[in-house]
Amino acid sequence: MSLVIRNLQRAVPVRRAALRARLELLRRVLGVQRFDLGVICVDDGRMRRLNGRYRGRPEPTDVLAFPFHEDVRAGTLPRPEHPEDWSLGSVVLGVEHILRQCRERGEDYGDVLTVTAAHGLCHLLGYKHNTAPEWQEMYHKEKLTLEALNKVAGTSLQPLTKNLF
Repeated sequence: MSLVIRNLQRAVPVRRAALRARLELLRRVLGVQRFDLGVICVDDGRMRRLNGRYRGRPEPTDVLAFPFHEDVRAGTLPRPEHPEDWSLGSVVLGVEHILRQCRERGEDYGDVLTVTAAHGLCHLLGYKHNTAPEWQEMYHKEKLTLEALNKVAGTSLQPLTKNLF
């Protein structure tokens, strides 16, 4: 199915072809290539508004996930009943925030963007990190996903949420 990438900001250059290639690999690794997916790149201002509205935290963040299927349990795929329900939802990437963090930590922007997108995809698939057990489950899924991606892409990506709990 389709992958739609929208760049709604001008603060940070986004190489959409490279992002699309990595997202398609992530979709294949996760077994969700039959589902529609939206990925939206935004600046700090828009992310601040979204984060404030949906999470009560009016500050920029790296990623927000808006699942189409809200009742998906971690470790299972959505089971659409109708053709129009073959959507995972949308991942919003705070690219300005991500770039700033990369510069502070000396990390590669493209790699961190990919890992952040993987984190968002895990959220669309029902993974959460509100508690230590949830975080462990999500971290394990991210690690397995990135290891599979590393094999096909020749990268060495690691989850960003290593020290969350």
